Amino acid sequence: MRIGITMGADGTETTLAQLVEQGQAIEKKGFDSIWMPNIFSYDAIQALSLIGHETSRIGLGTAVTPTYPRHPTALAQQALTAAAMTDNRFTLGIGLSHQMVIENMFGFSYDKPARHMKEYLKVLIPLINGETASFKGEEYRVNGVTLSVPGAEKPPVVVAALGPLMLKLAGELADGTTTWMVGPKTMEGHIIKSIRQAASAAGRAEPTVVGGFPVVLTNKPDEARAVIGKALTIYGQLPSYRAMLDREGVKGPADIAMAGDENYMRGEIARLQDIGVTDFTAAIVGTEEGAYERTLDFLASCL
Repeated sequence: MRIGITMGADGTETTLAQLVEQGQAIEKKGFDSIWMPNIFSYDAIQALSLIGHETSRIGLGTAVTPTYPRHPTALAQQALTAAAMTDNRFTLGIGLSHQMVIENMFGFSYDKPARHMKEYLKVLIPLINGETASFKGEEYRVNGVTLSVPGAEKPPVVVAALGPLMLKLAGELADGTTTWMVGPKTMEGHIIKSIRQAASAAGRAEPTVVGGFPVVLTNKPDEARAVIGKALTIYGQLPSYRAMLDREGVKGPADIAMAGDENYMRGEIARLQDIGVTDFTAAIVGTEEGAYERTLDFLASCL
């Protein structure tokens, strides 16, 4: 199981120069990957391209870039450019985002999200593969588009998939999935089981499963969880994440956070590996002074 670090979740509190320095430090510690959300700050693809240009080995991925605001031809072009700029270490993670963002803030219809994603992938994947995209659907009508980016190889595409329809699409059409707010029980019995079945039925390779978790190494787990619960309150209110927390049988985001000492953390990481998570991604939460650095060093020791 590969171990990666989530960067950039604090948005404008970090400059681009600082992001590059953090990325270089994470690579130096030996981590396998860096993942960056696309929130209301830096464009994650551009920021990761810059980090990739200033590093030499570490994998880079978006977790995730929302699909609705970008036409699939534009996103394919961005992804291929990022691949070329990072010596083909880039993974494109895409997702629907949430109704409150897409419909209430951006003004798009969120009426049929699974149909949207299916059509999106039908255009995106051929372009990513260096093929010609021709597709006529309800939302997208693309005729004879081909992209050619020198130096770019096909970047893997993972889809943020939680519900049955989205997991089926991710297994059939993409290279895997990336998750957030999913506990280990739900990861094993729902996410991994569903996407593996879909990929197998479609004759595809074993899917990548990227599992993102809030993480902190601490001897005060109860206090840390209280801080995490307060910081991540919104995630327990968004319908798609709320469904995963309910399936796990927990009250909120703090209950699926990995917060504890070295023995606890090693056990949780081993559990994720055993159930089939291919990429564990730590969103380190600095719940107390020195917590980020301490947790980062510990995770490096687990590589």
